[in-house]
Amino acid sequence: MATQTYQGLTNLQKEFYERTLLNRLEPQLLYQKFGQKKPMPKNEGDKINFRRFDSLAPATTALTEGVTPEGNTITVTKVEAEVKQYGDFVEISDKLDLLGIDPVLTEMAGVLGEQAALTIDTVIRDVVVSGTNVQYAGGKEGADSITADDKITEEEIRKAVKTLKKNNAKPLKDGYYVGIIDPEVAYDIMNDPLWQDISKYSGGTQIMKGEVGKLCGVRFVETTNNKTENNGSEIKIHKTMIIGEDAYGVVDINNSSMPEIIVKPHGSGGSSDPLNQRASAGWKALLTAVRLNELAMVRIESAATE
Repeated sequence: MATQTYQGLTNLQKEFYERTLLNRLEPQLLYQKFGQKKPMPKNEGDKINFRRFDSLAPATTALTEGVTPEGNTITVTKVEAEVKQYGDFVEISDKLDLLGIDPVLTEMAGVLGEQAALTIDTVIRDVVVSGTNVQYAGGKEGADSITADDKITEEEIRKAVKTLKKNNAKPLKDGYYVGIIDPEVAYDIMNDPLWQDISKYSGGTQIMKGEVGKLCGVRFVETTNNKTENNGSEIKIHKTMIIGEDAYGVVDINNSSMPEIIVKPHGSGGSSDPLNQRASAGWKALLTAVRLNELAMVRIESAATE
């Protein structure tokens, strides 16, 4: 009788599958990209603290020669968030050989990477789009009164940028705010004569992943994972975020909470798998997101060309 002695992945195999997962994960972490990143400290529980330094008022009183002024006090706003664990796995039949770099397991690692990315992006997105600074297209008072004609225009973008500037929200990248749009909203605003397509300025500018163009001081990135919902009139409401610096905080995925891939080979299940028929591959990650400054982001709710 043959005896199975293989009980785990080699370091080389684990690194290969981790790299495969990350290659499919990192490019899709759009909402995570624009948050204030905080490393998750080890052995300090499941809480993480973000902080924001409040601005100082102008010092308009002239100094007196030889006299030390009273000075000022820095005000720090701290926000505590609780990290939560997310993850999933798939079973793999005993017909696959895990003793080498298996092509099916490689594909599974890629699929799991995409799922992990979508999970992380969605968790962060749902926190970000729940902010209280809302602008309804067409000057409407609420989402329930938005009609099919109330689409995002250049005027809506200018209005959102005006709000951020009045709130002293700092731009996020290269003097620009960042807008996160879905393909339907992108279709509408790309028709504006003031729209600058990425092809017109990409030569001398570092382009962000997913960037499609800019308008009114906002660089736009496109995603199919933006949140939508129907209002009472069966109009699909698209939620577009215009974001400034340090509007929200996230766990630093790249530095401390990168999703871990976990592969259990055949023969590792003990009595729960007496015939060594099942292997599994999965992932898990610790993450959280928290809004830090409501005044540094605007959510535009609108209809769009479907």
